[in-house]
Amino acid sequence: MVSIKQVIVVRNDLGMGKGKIAAQVGHACVLGAEHVRKSHPAWFEKWWGGQAKIVLKVNDNKELDQVKRAAIELDLPWSEVTDAGHTQIAPGTVTCISIGPAPEDLIDKITRDLKLL
Repeated sequence: MVSIKQVIVVRNDLGMGKGKIAAQVGHACVLGAEHVRKSHPAWFEKWWGGQAKIVLKVNDNKELDQVKRAAIELDLPWSEVTDAGHTQIAPGTVTCISIGPAPEDLIDKITRDLKLL
């Protein structure tokens, strides 16, 4: 049986407060889920029952971009969160990405060495 999960990868260099991080992760979850609902409905339906999510961190935008490129290479669905700049972060700053919901074994090829946030 194929396990489906969603991973959110957050930049750790922006000095975001806990509430800001929670909001950005929420944006990433919703954007990613909606993307997959349209592009891979079977994955979405399987994931919807339990909605497995993991939140990981990278040091900076360069590392985040490397994760994003790896997702693209594996043809995994991803979504990017760009901040509007109303509070702690400059407008247009990429704060995090979602990968999936998608098969866990594929996501793990990209994220297995990243640390939990």
